[in-house]
Amino acid sequence: MTTTDRLTPAEAVRQSGFSLDTLRYYERIGLLGTLERSPGGRRRFTPDDLEWLGVLRCLRDTGMPIAEMLRYAGLVRAGESTLAERVELLEAHDARVGRQIAGLREQQGRIRAKIGYYRTPKGGPLPAP
Repeated sequence: MTTTDRLTPAEAVRQSGFSLDTLRYYERIGLLGTLERSPGGRRRFTPDDLEWLGVLRCLRDTGMPIAEMLRYAGLVRAGESTLAERVELLEAHDARVGRQIAGLREQQGRIRAKIGYYRTPKGGPLPAP
C-alpha cells in the first residue's frame, strides 16, 4: 500500500459520513484501534480503516450501543478464536433490529391508516383515534 492509498481525516469524513469529532471520539475510546500517522503527526486512514468505519456505521445506525460496539471491536482484534462470540453478539443485535423493524412496521400501519382517514371524504365512518 502506498501513501497515496491513505486518506486525510477530511477525506475519511467525506467517505465515511462520520463527523471529524466522531472519528476523533472513536479513536480515543478505542473503536478505531491505532491509526497511521503522517510524519507531521496527522491521522491517515487506510482502505481497511474505511471498511471498518463502514461496519461501525452499520452497527451505530442500527442502534448498537457503544459498549457493545467496543466489545465487538475487541473481539475482532482478538482474532479467530473469538469468532463464535462475534456471531453470538451480532445475532443478538440482529434479533433486536428485527424487533425494532417489526415495531416500526406496526407504527407505519397506524400512520397509513391515519393518512387514509384524512383522505376519506368527510361524513364517512370515524376510525379509532
